[in-house]
Amino acid sequence: MPQHPRAKVHRMFELVEPIATVTFSEVVNKEFLALGMRNYWDGYFAGRAAPLGPVPAEVVHAVFYNFADGEVARHIPWVWGKTSPQEAIAVRERGSAAALRQMIGALAGSPALVRAADLATRAAVSAPAEGRVLYAGLRALDVPEEPVARLWHAATLLREHRGDGHNAALLAHGIGGTEAHVLMALSLGMRAEDFGRIHHLPKAQLAAVVHGLRGRGLVDAAGGFTDAGRETSERIEALTDELAAPAYDVLSADELDELAAGLQPIAAAVQASDD
Repeated sequence: MPQHPRAKVHRMFELVEPIATVTFSEVVNKEFLALGMRNYWDGYFAGRAAPLGPVPAEVVHAVFYNFADGEVARHIPWVWGKTSPQEAIAVRERGSAAALRQMIGALAGSPALVRAADLATRAAVSAPAEGRVLYAGLRALDVPEEPVARLWHAATLLREHRGDGHNAALLAHGIGGTEAHVLMALSLGMRAEDFGRIHHLPKAQLAAVVHGLRGRGLVDAAGGFTDAGRETSERIEALTDELAAPAYDVLSADELDELAAGLQPIAAAVQASDD
């Protein structure tokens, strides 16, 4: 049995996600463009895949799970001709910490942030690594000493630990990468063709993915969820939370509540900066 209730584990996801994803902001993008990257996605793949080392596109595609066939290969291994994994790791950390400081203002120097960084790091480095390839690669890196960078790093570890588990949950339910984006779009009340991560795909390709889900009884004729599709999506999310829970076992109930309280204003400030 997980030590902490699912609702609290899921709440941690909601708080960690905006802090970790500052790494996909324009501040970090500019850092990578300065290295010679051609566009945002070059920097995305260089930064996120760097802990894996200079592996082939097929490996990154498998680990990241939800990109359409061929998308990774447009960037990997090309980016390694412009930078090394070691340099990409350093650029990503530096840019992400700078972005986080910019977004949260005075909170960056607060004792509450230091405490949140310490608690988050305890959780982030204690999670089981078995079967968590991207998380394991990140956990092999040095933990930054500076508090804002340490908080971002811990949030990223927790995010990718959960993400590796989410991929396992998708796989266990027979949901492929592009199919996962269709289900996410529908869970957000969007049509698949309007969802940012897949709207660029050729219409015939996306239609074939939706048709396959329809044939399995997960999507209805109008392109929305069937009852079975909604139940499948909910089961995947529940299993994802269950698989993410062990990261927080090292924290007592009071410490987990303290961490949530410490992260809340930081996450809110990040989200407000995006509005």
